[in-house]
Amino acid sequence: MNLTRRNIGLIVAPLLATAMWWLTAGLEPDARKVATIMVFCLAFWMTEVIPLSMTAFLGVLLAVMTGIGDISTAFQNLGHPIILLFIGSFLLARSMTRHGLDKRIALFILSRRVFQKSLFSLFLGFSLVSYMLSMWVSNSVTVAMLLPLTIGVVQLIHEPGSHKSPAPFFLLGIAYSASIGGISTIIGSPPNLIGVNYLAKEGIRIDFLEWMIMALPISLSLYAFMLLYVRWFLKKFSFSLAGIKAYVAEHTQTQPPISKGEQITMGVFALAVILWLSPGVFNLLGMEEAYTFMSTYFAESTVAVLAALLLFLIPPGQENEGEGTLTGDDLLKIDWDTILLFGGGMALGQLVVSSGLADVIGASITTFVDPEQLFLLVLVLVGGVLLLTEVSSNTAIAITFVPIVIGVLNQLQLPGLYPVLGVVVACSMAFMLPVATPPNAIVYGSKQVPISTMVRTGLLLNMVAAAVITFWVTFYLSR
Repeated sequence: MNLTRRNIGLIVAPLLATAMWWLTAGLEPDARKVATIMVFCLAFWMTEVIPLSMTAFLGVLLAVMTGIGDISTAFQNLGHPIILLFIGSFLLARSMTRHGLDKRIALFILSRRVFQKSLFSLFLGFSLVSYMLSMWVSNSVTVAMLLPLTIGVVQLIHEPGSHKSPAPFFLLGIAYSASIGGISTIIGSPPNLIGVNYLAKEGIRIDFLEWMIMALPISLSLYAFMLLYVRWFLKKFSFSLAGIKAYVAEHTQTQPPISKGEQITMGVFALAVILWLSPGVFNLLGMEEAYTFMSTYFAESTVAVLAALLLFLIPPGQENEGEGTLTGDDLLKIDWDTILLFGGGMALGQLVVSSGLADVIGASITTFVDPEQLFLLVLVLVGGVLLLTEVSSNTAIAITFVPIVIGVLNQLQLPGLYPVLGVVVACSMAFMLPVATPPNAIVYGSKQVPISTMVRTGLLLNMVAAAVITFWVTFYLSR
Protein backbone atom coordinates (compact mmCIF):
# COMPACT_ATOMS: atom_id res chain seq x y z
CA MET A 1 0.00 0.00 0.00
CA ASN A 2 1.32 3.45 -0.90
CA LEU A 3 1.42 5.34 2.41
CA THR A 4 0.45 8.78 1.21
CA ARG A 5 -0.37 11.45 3.74
CA ARG A 6 -4.08 10.78 3.18
CA ASN A 7 -3.71 7.03 3.75
CA ILE A 8 -1.71 7.66 6.91
CA GLY A 9 -4.56 9.82 8.19
CA LEU A 10 -7.14 7.14 7.44
CA ILE A 11 -5.11 4.67 9.52
CA VAL A 12 -3.92 6.93 12.35
CA ALA A 13 -7.18 8.85 13.04
CA PRO A 14 -9.26 5.85 14.22
CA LEU A 15 -6.29 4.44 16.16
CA LEU A 16 -5.77 7.72 18.03
CA ALA A 17 -9.51 8.06 18.64
CA THR A 18 -9.65 4.55 20.09
CA ALA A 19 -6.66 5.26 22.31
CA MET A 20 -8.25 8.49 23.53
CA TRP A 21 -11.51 6.66 24.31
CA TRP A 22 -9.70 4.18 26.58
CA LEU A 23 -7.46 6.82 28.18
CA THR A 24 -10.42 9.02 29.19
CA ALA A 25 -12.51 6.36 30.91
CA GLY A 26 -12.73 8.52 34.04
CA LEU A 27 -14.34 11.50 32.32
CA GLU A 28 -18.02 12.38 32.12
CA PRO A 29 -19.63 10.65 29.09
CA ASP A 30 -20.04 13.84 27.02
CA ALA A 31 -16.49 15.08 27.71
CA ARG A 32 -15.13 11.64 26.83
CA LYS A 33 -16.99 11.59 23.51
CA VAL A 34 -15.87 15.12 22.61
CA ALA A 35 -12.22 14.31 23.41
CA THR A 36 -12.40 11.25 21.14
CA ILE A 37 -14.03 13.21 18.29
CA MET A 38 -11.55 16.08 18.59
CA VAL A 39 -8.52 13.76 18.39
CA PHE A 40 -10.04 12.06 15.34
CA CYS A 41 -10.65 15.44 13.65
CA LEU A 42 -7.19 16.74 14.58
CA ALA A 43 -5.59 13.73 12.88
CA PHE A 44 -7.77 14.29 9.79
CA TRP A 45 -6.85 18.01 9.75
CA MET A 46 -3.13 17.34 10.02
CA THR A 47 -3.14 14.77 7.23
CA GLU A 48 -5.82 16.51 5.11
CA VAL A 49 -7.71 13.26 4.39
CA ILE A 50 -10.67 15.34 3.19
CA PRO A 51 -11.03 19.14 2.82
CA LEU A 52 -10.55 20.90 6.18
CA SER A 53 -14.12 22.23 6.25
CA MET A 54 -15.56 18.77 5.64
CA THR A 55 -13.57 17.39 8.58
CA ALA A 56 -15.22 20.02 10.81
CA PHE A 57 -18.64 19.00 9.47
CA LEU A 58 -17.78 15.33 10.08
CA GLY A 59 -16.92 16.17 13.70
CA VAL A 60 -20.24 17.96 14.24
CA LEU A 61 -22.11 15.10 12.57
CA LEU A 62 -20.40 12.56 14.87
CA ALA A 63 -21.39 14.71 17.85
CA VAL A 64 -25.03 14.62 16.74
CA MET A 65 -24.92 10.86 16.06
CA THR A 66 -23.43 10.14 19.50
CA GLY A 67 -26.01 12.27 21.29
CA ILE A 68 -23.76 15.14 22.40
CA GLY A 69 -25.27 17.76 20.10
CA ASP A 70 -28.74 18.53 18.80
CA ILE A 71 -29.25 18.67 15.03
CA SER A 72 -31.40 21.81 15.34
CA THR A 73 -28.53 23.77 16.93
CA ALA A 74 -25.39 21.86 15.86
CA PHE A 75 -24.81 23.85 12.68
CA GLN A 76 -26.11 27.22 13.84
CA ASN A 77 -22.59 28.66 13.74
CA LEU A 78 -22.89 28.70 9.94
CA GLY A 79 -25.16 31.71 10.47
CA HIS A 80 -22.83 33.37 12.97
CA PRO A 81 -22.19 37.11 12.36
CA ILE A 82 -18.47 36.43 12.03
CA ILE A 83 -19.22 34.20 9.02
CA LEU A 84 -20.68 37.33 7.41
CA LEU A 85 -17.51 39.24 8.33
CA PHE A 86 -15.45 36.54 6.60
CA ILE A 87 -17.59 36.65 3.46
CA GLY A 88 -17.63 40.44 3.27
CA SER A 89 -13.88 40.84 3.78
CA PHE A 90 -13.11 38.06 1.26
CA LEU A 91 -15.32 39.81 -1.32
CA LEU A 92 -13.51 43.12 -0.71
CA ALA A 93 -10.22 41.35 -1.31
CA ARG A 94 -11.64 39.69 -4.43
CA SER A 95 -12.61 43.10 -5.84
CA MET A 96 -9.04 44.36 -5.30
CA THR A 97 -7.63 41.36 -7.15
CA ARG A 98 -10.20 41.38 -9.96
CA HIS A 99 -9.64 45.05 -10.85
CA GLY A 100 -5.87 45.02 -10.29
CA LEU A 101 -5.85 47.47 -7.39
CA ASP A 102 -3.52 45.29 -5.31
CA LYS A 103 -0.95 45.09 -8.14
CA ARG A 104 -1.18 48.86 -8.74
CA ILE A 105 -0.46 49.52 -5.05
CA ALA A 106 2.53 47.14 -5.17
CA LEU A 107 4.03 48.76 -8.28
CA PHE A 108 3.43 52.25 -6.90
CA ILE A 109 5.43 51.45 -3.77
CA LEU A 110 8.22 49.64 -5.64
CA SER A 111 8.59 52.55 -8.08
CA ARG A 112 9.60 54.89 -5.23
CA ARG A 113 13.31 55.73 -5.34
CA VAL A 114 13.80 54.94 -1.67
CA PHE A 115 13.17 51.25 -2.45
CA GLN A 116 15.65 51.13 -5.36
CA LYS A 117 18.85 52.12 -3.53
CA SER A 118 20.10 48.67 -2.53
CA LEU A 119 19.16 45.01 -2.53
CA PHE A 120 17.78 45.31 0.99
CA SER A 121 15.77 48.46 0.21
CA LEU A 122 14.24 46.61 -2.75
CA PHE A 123 13.34 43.72 -0.46
CA LEU A 124 11.94 46.24 2.03
CA GLY A 125 9.60 47.51 -0.69
CA PHE A 126 8.27 44.03 -1.42
CA SER A 127 7.93 43.05 2.23
CA LEU A 128 6.24 46.34 3.15
CA VAL A 129 3.60 45.78 0.45
CA SER A 130 3.09 42.24 1.73
CA TYR A 131 2.94 43.34 5.38
CA MET A 132 0.47 46.18 4.85
CA LEU A 133 -1.82 44.47 2.32
CA SER A 134 -2.14 41.36 4.49
CA MET A 135 -3.72 43.46 7.25
CA TRP A 136 -6.78 43.86 5.01
CA VAL A 137 -6.51 41.23 2.27
CA SER A 138 -6.12 37.45 2.56
CA ASN A 139 -2.49 36.48 3.24
CA SER A 140 -2.57 33.91 0.45
CA VAL A 141 -3.98 36.42 -2.07
CA THR A 142 -1.29 38.94 -1.09
CA VAL A 143 1.57 36.48 -1.59
CA ALA A 144 0.08 35.00 -4.78
CA MET A 145 -0.13 38.52 -6.24
CA LEU A 146 3.45 39.45 -5.27
CA LEU A 147 5.03 36.13 -6.30
CA PRO A 148 5.40 36.75 -10.07
CA LEU A 149 6.54 40.34 -9.46
CA THR A 150 9.17 39.18 -6.99
CA ILE A 151 10.47 36.38 -9.20
CA GLY A 152 10.69 38.78 -12.16
CA VAL A 153 12.77 41.25 -10.20
CA VAL A 154 15.01 38.59 -8.64
CA GLN A 155 15.88 37.24 -12.08
CA LEU A 156 17.49 40.60 -12.85
CA ILE A 157 19.60 40.40 -9.69
CA HIS A 158 20.87 36.86 -10.24
CA GLU A 159 24.38 36.83 -11.67
CA PRO A 160 24.72 34.65 -14.82
CA GLY A 161 26.61 31.44 -14.02
CA SER A 162 26.22 31.87 -10.28
CA HIS A 163 24.67 29.03 -8.30
CA LYS A 164 23.58 31.38 -5.53
CA SER A 165 20.40 33.41 -5.81
CA PRO A 166 18.65 35.74 -3.35
CA ALA A 167 15.28 34.36 -4.57
CA PRO A 168 14.67 32.03 -1.58
CA PHE A 169 15.13 34.87 0.91
CA PHE A 170 13.07 37.36 -1.09
CA LEU A 171 10.21 34.88 -1.38
CA LEU A 172 10.41 33.71 2.23
CA GLY A 173 10.50 37.37 3.26
CA ILE A 174 7.22 38.24 1.53
CA ALA A 175 5.59 35.09 2.93
CA TYR A 176 6.75 35.88 6.46
CA SER A 177 5.70 39.53 6.08
CA ALA A 178 2.18 38.47 5.09
CA SER A 179 1.84 36.15 8.08
CA ILE A 180 3.17 38.80 10.48
CA GLY A 181 1.05 41.59 8.97
CA GLY A 182 -2.06 39.42 9.11
CA ILE A 183 -2.13 39.41 12.92
CA SER A 184 -2.49 43.21 13.07
CA THR A 185 -6.24 43.46 12.42
CA ILE A 186 -9.28 41.34 13.28
CA ILE A 187 -9.85 40.52 9.60
CA GLY A 188 -6.17 39.95 8.78
CA SER A 189 -6.18 36.22 9.51
CA PRO A 190 -8.95 33.70 10.35
CA PRO A 191 -7.51 32.76 13.80
CA ASN A 192 -7.96 36.40 14.87
CA LEU A 193 -11.70 36.19 14.26
CA ILE A 194 -11.88 32.86 16.05
CA GLY A 195 -10.18 34.31 19.14
CA VAL A 196 -12.45 37.36 19.16
CA ASN A 197 -15.53 35.15 18.96
CA TYR A 198 -14.46 32.86 21.81
CA LEU A 199 -13.63 35.89 23.96
CA ALA A 200 -17.10 37.31 23.24
CA LYS A 201 -18.61 34.08 24.56
CA GLU A 202 -16.66 34.72 27.78
CA GLY A 203 -18.13 38.24 27.99
CA ILE A 204 -14.98 39.96 26.69
CA ARG A 205 -15.79 42.13 23.66
CA ILE A 206 -12.93 43.45 21.51
CA ASP A 207 -13.56 46.07 18.84
CA PHE A 208 -11.49 46.61 15.71
CA LEU A 209 -9.31 49.39 17.13
CA GLU A 210 -8.71 47.65 20.46
CA TRP A 211 -7.38 44.61 18.61
CA MET A 212 -5.01 46.80 16.58
CA ILE A 213 -3.74 48.56 19.70
CA MET A 214 -2.90 45.19 21.30
CA ALA A 215 -1.66 43.31 18.21
CA LEU A 216 0.34 46.00 16.37
CA PRO A 217 3.20 46.14 18.92
CA ILE A 218 3.62 42.36 18.56
CA SER A 219 3.38 42.58 14.77
CA LEU A 220 5.82 45.49 14.43
CA SER A 221 8.35 43.87 16.79
CA LEU A 222 8.34 40.65 14.77
CA TYR A 223 8.41 42.52 11.46
CA ALA A 224 11.44 44.57 12.55
CA PHE A 225 13.33 41.43 13.57
CA MET A 226 12.38 39.67 10.32
CA LEU A 227 13.77 42.60 8.28
CA LEU A 228 17.10 42.54 10.14
CA TYR A 229 17.24 38.75 9.83
CA VAL A 230 16.67 38.69 6.06
CA ARG A 231 19.06 41.62 5.61
CA TRP A 232 21.82 39.46 7.08
CA PHE A 233 21.22 36.83 4.35
CA LEU A 234 21.00 39.38 1.53
CA LYS A 235 24.47 40.79 2.25
CA LYS A 236 25.94 37.86 0.28
CA PHE A 237 24.43 38.92 -3.06
CA SER A 238 25.16 41.63 -5.64
CA PHE A 239 22.69 44.20 -6.96
CA SER A 240 21.95 45.68 -10.41
CA LEU A 241 20.35 49.11 -9.98
CA ALA A 242 19.85 49.75 -13.72
CA GLY A 243 18.12 46.41 -14.26
CA ILE A 244 15.70 46.97 -11.38
CA LYS A 245 14.79 50.48 -12.51
CA ALA A 246 14.14 49.25 -16.06
CA TYR A 247 11.94 46.39 -14.83
CA VAL A 248 9.82 48.53 -12.51
CA ALA A 249 9.54 51.30 -15.13
CA GLU A 250 8.41 48.82 -17.81
CA HIS A 251 5.72 47.30 -15.60
CA THR A 252 4.57 50.69 -14.35
CA GLN A 253 4.27 52.07 -17.91
CA THR A 254 2.25 49.09 -19.10
CA GLN A 255 -0.26 49.65 -16.31
CA PRO A 256 -3.49 51.06 -17.78
CA PRO A 257 -4.97 54.26 -16.32
CA ILE A 258 -6.77 53.68 -13.03
CA SER A 259 -10.14 52.16 -13.84
CA LYS A 260 -13.58 52.97 -12.48
CA GLY A 261 -13.61 49.52 -10.84
CA GLU A 262 -10.41 50.34 -8.93
CA GLN A 263 -11.78 53.71 -7.84
CA ILE A 264 -15.01 52.16 -6.56
CA THR A 265 -13.14 49.38 -4.76
CA MET A 266 -10.81 51.92 -3.13
CA GLY A 267 -13.75 54.09 -2.06
CA VAL A 268 -15.77 51.20 -0.61
CA PHE A 269 -12.68 49.81 1.13
CA ALA A 270 -11.92 53.22 2.70
CA LEU A 271 -15.54 53.48 3.88
CA ALA A 272 -15.35 50.01 5.45
CA VAL A 273 -12.11 50.81 7.30
CA ILE A 274 -13.55 54.09 8.64
CA LEU A 275 -16.69 52.32 9.89
CA TRP A 276 -14.63 49.47 11.40
CA LEU A 277 -12.41 51.89 13.31
CA SER A 278 -15.10 54.38 14.37
CA PRO A 279 -16.45 52.51 17.45
CA GLY A 280 -12.95 52.19 18.88
CA VAL A 281 -12.20 55.87 18.25
CA PHE A 282 -15.46 56.94 19.94
CA ASN A 283 -14.66 54.63 22.85
CA LEU A 284 -11.20 56.16 23.28
CA LEU A 285 -12.70 59.67 23.18
CA GLY A 286 -15.25 58.76 25.85
CA MET A 287 -18.20 59.32 23.49
CA GLU A 288 -20.34 56.56 24.97
CA GLU A 289 -23.56 57.24 23.02
CA ALA A 290 -21.75 57.35 19.68
CA TYR A 291 -19.81 54.19 20.59
CA THR A 292 -23.02 52.33 21.52
CA PHE A 293 -24.76 53.49 18.33
CA MET A 294 -21.88 52.43 16.05
CA SER A 295 -21.36 49.11 17.86
CA THR A 296 -25.06 48.29 17.60
CA TYR A 297 -25.89 49.41 14.07
CA PHE A 298 -22.47 49.23 12.36
CA ALA A 299 -20.86 46.13 13.87
CA GLU A 300 -17.87 44.65 11.98
CA SER A 301 -20.04 42.01 10.28
CA THR A 302 -22.68 44.56 9.22
CA VAL A 303 -20.02 46.80 7.70
CA ALA A 304 -18.40 43.90 5.80
CA VAL A 305 -21.74 42.84 4.28
CA LEU A 306 -22.63 46.47 3.47
CA ALA A 307 -19.29 46.93 1.67
CA ALA A 308 -19.80 43.70 -0.33
CA LEU A 309 -23.33 44.70 -1.31
CA LEU A 310 -22.15 48.13 -2.49
CA LEU A 311 -19.58 46.40 -4.72
CA PHE A 312 -22.34 44.29 -6.27
CA LEU A 313 -24.64 47.32 -6.68
CA ILE A 314 -22.28 50.00 -8.07
CA PRO A 315 -21.45 49.51 -11.79
CA PRO A 316 -17.77 49.98 -12.72
CA GLY A 317 -18.45 52.06 -15.84
CA GLN A 318 -20.25 52.01 -19.18
CA GLU A 319 -18.11 49.18 -20.57
CA ASN A 320 -19.65 46.88 -17.93
CA GLU A 321 -23.19 48.19 -18.14
CA GLY A 322 -25.66 45.97 -16.33
CA GLU A 323 -23.01 44.56 -13.98
CA GLY A 324 -21.68 45.62 -10.62
CA THR A 325 -18.05 46.06 -9.58
CA LEU A 326 -18.41 42.46 -8.40
CA THR A 327 -20.58 39.87 -10.17
CA GLY A 328 -22.06 36.50 -9.31
CA ASP A 329 -18.94 34.77 -10.68
CA ASP A 330 -16.87 36.41 -7.95
CA LEU A 331 -18.88 34.59 -5.30
CA LEU A 332 -17.42 31.33 -6.62
CA LYS A 333 -13.84 32.57 -6.26
CA ILE A 334 -13.63 33.36 -2.55
CA ASP A 335 -12.27 30.92 0.04
CA TRP A 336 -15.41 28.99 0.94
CA ASP A 337 -13.38 26.17 2.50
CA THR A 338 -12.13 28.51 5.24
CA ILE A 339 -15.61 29.98 5.73
CA LEU A 340 -17.21 26.55 6.14
CA LEU A 341 -14.30 25.36 8.30
CA PHE A 342 -14.93 28.29 10.62
CA GLY A 343 -18.65 27.52 10.91
CA GLY A 344 -18.24 23.79 11.51
CA GLY A 345 -15.14 24.25 13.64
CA MET A 346 -16.78 26.77 15.95
CA ALA A 347 -19.54 24.23 16.63
CA LEU A 348 -16.86 21.70 17.61
CA GLY A 349 -15.08 24.24 19.78
CA GLN A 350 -18.32 25.06 21.55
CA LEU A 351 -18.75 21.36 22.38
CA VAL A 352 -15.31 21.33 24.00
CA VAL A 353 -16.57 24.04 26.37
CA SER A 354 -20.17 22.87 26.93
CA SER A 355 -19.18 19.25 27.59
CA GLY A 356 -16.79 20.34 30.35
CA LEU A 357 -13.73 19.00 28.50
CA ALA A 358 -12.00 22.42 28.46
CA ASP A 359 -12.33 22.68 32.25
CA VAL A 360 -11.03 19.12 32.73
CA ILE A 361 -7.93 19.87 30.64
CA GLY A 362 -7.51 23.17 32.47
CA ALA A 363 -7.71 21.46 35.86
CA SER A 364 -5.13 18.83 34.85
CA ILE A 365 -2.68 21.50 33.67
CA THR A 366 -3.09 23.49 36.90
CA THR A 367 -1.68 20.55 38.87
CA PHE A 368 1.83 21.15 37.49
CA VAL A 369 1.74 24.82 36.37
CA ASP A 370 2.35 27.55 38.91
CA PRO A 371 -0.01 30.46 38.11
CA GLU A 372 2.58 32.80 39.60
CA GLN A 373 5.02 31.88 36.83
CA LEU A 374 3.14 33.88 34.19
CA PHE A 375 5.99 34.10 31.69
CA LEU A 376 6.56 30.34 31.75
CA LEU A 377 2.83 29.57 31.51
CA VAL A 378 2.33 31.87 28.51
CA LEU A 379 5.50 30.56 26.85
CA VAL A 380 4.26 26.95 27.17
CA LEU A 381 0.84 27.83 25.72
CA VAL A 382 2.23 29.96 22.89
CA GLY A 383 5.10 27.59 22.07
CA GLY A 384 2.84 24.54 22.07
CA VAL A 385 0.32 26.08 19.68
CA LEU A 386 3.10 27.42 17.44
CA LEU A 387 4.60 23.94 17.08
CA LEU A 388 1.23 22.35 16.35
CA THR A 389 0.35 24.88 13.66
CA GLU A 390 3.55 23.91 11.80
CA VAL A 391 1.85 20.67 10.77
CA SER A 392 -1.79 21.72 10.51
CA SER A 393 -4.08 24.53 9.40
CA ASN A 394 -3.73 27.60 11.63
CA THR A 395 -7.52 27.97 11.53
CA ALA A 396 -8.06 24.37 12.65
CA ILE A 397 -5.54 24.71 15.48
CA ALA A 398 -7.19 27.94 16.69
CA ILE A 399 -10.65 26.33 16.64
CA THR A 400 -9.36 23.33 18.61
CA PHE A 401 -7.09 24.92 21.20
CA VAL A 402 -8.46 28.37 22.02
CA PRO A 403 -11.35 26.94 24.09
CA ILE A 404 -8.88 24.63 25.87
CA VAL A 405 -6.64 27.59 26.69
CA ILE A 406 -9.67 29.47 28.03
CA GLY A 407 -10.42 26.45 30.23
CA VAL A 408 -6.85 26.49 31.58
CA LEU A 409 -7.04 30.22 32.34
CA ASN A 410 -10.41 29.83 34.08
CA GLN A 411 -9.02 27.07 36.30
CA LEU A 412 -6.02 29.22 37.19
CA GLN A 413 -8.34 32.22 37.72
CA LEU A 414 -6.27 34.31 35.31
CA PRO A 415 -7.63 36.98 32.94
CA GLY A 416 -8.28 35.45 29.53
CA LEU A 417 -7.88 38.37 27.12
CA TYR A 418 -4.12 38.64 26.68
CA PRO A 419 -3.15 34.94 26.84
CA VAL A 420 -5.86 34.16 24.26
CA LEU A 421 -4.50 37.00 22.11
CA GLY A 422 -1.03 35.41 22.37
CA VAL A 423 -2.25 31.94 21.43
CA VAL A 424 -4.30 33.25 18.50
CA VAL A 425 -1.36 35.26 17.16
CA ALA A 426 0.92 32.22 17.58
CA CYS A 427 -1.39 30.26 15.25
CA SER A 428 -0.16 32.43 12.34
CA MET A 429 3.53 32.44 13.31
CA ALA A 430 4.69 29.11 11.84
CA PHE A 431 7.60 29.72 9.46
CA MET A 432 9.37 26.36 9.03
CA LEU A 433 7.22 24.11 6.83
CA PRO A 434 5.17 24.57 3.62
CA VAL A 435 2.04 23.07 5.23
CA ALA A 436 2.16 25.53 8.15
CA THR A 437 0.53 28.54 6.44
CA PRO A 438 -0.81 29.37 2.94
CA PRO A 439 1.99 31.96 2.32
CA ASN A 440 4.63 29.30 3.05
CA ALA A 441 2.90 26.85 0.71
CA ILE A 442 2.66 29.39 -2.12
CA VAL A 443 6.35 30.38 -2.11
CA TYR A 444 7.42 26.74 -1.74
CA GLY A 445 5.26 25.88 -4.75
CA SER A 446 7.30 28.32 -6.87
CA LYS A 447 10.20 25.76 -6.79
CA GLN A 448 12.51 28.63 -5.82
CA VAL A 449 12.67 27.81 -2.10
CA PRO A 450 14.29 24.50 -1.01
CA ILE A 451 12.59 22.88 1.97
CA SER A 452 15.93 22.82 3.84
CA THR A 453 16.25 26.61 3.45
CA MET A 454 12.72 27.17 4.72
CA VAL A 455 13.29 24.96 7.77
CA ARG A 456 16.66 26.54 8.65
CA THR A 457 15.43 30.09 8.12
CA GLY A 458 12.11 29.57 9.85
CA LEU A 459 13.46 27.83 12.95
CA LEU A 460 14.98 30.97 14.47
CA LEU A 461 11.93 33.02 13.51
CA ASN A 462 9.69 30.51 15.28
CA MET A 463 11.73 30.79 18.47
CA VAL A 464 11.85 34.59 18.31
CA ALA A 465 8.09 34.74 17.62
CA ALA A 466 7.36 32.62 20.71
CA ALA A 467 9.60 34.85 22.84
CA VAL A 468 8.24 38.14 21.47
CA ILE A 469 4.59 37.10 21.83
CA THR A 470 5.25 35.85 25.37
CA PHE A 471 6.99 39.10 26.29
CA TRP A 472 4.13 41.30 25.09
CA VAL A 473 1.41 39.12 26.66
CA THR A 474 3.27 39.10 30.00
CA PHE A 475 3.75 42.87 29.73
CA TYR A 476 0.02 43.41 29.12
CA LEU A 477 -0.86 41.10 32.05
CA SER A 478 1.48 42.91 34.44
CA ARG A 479 0.10 46.41 33.77
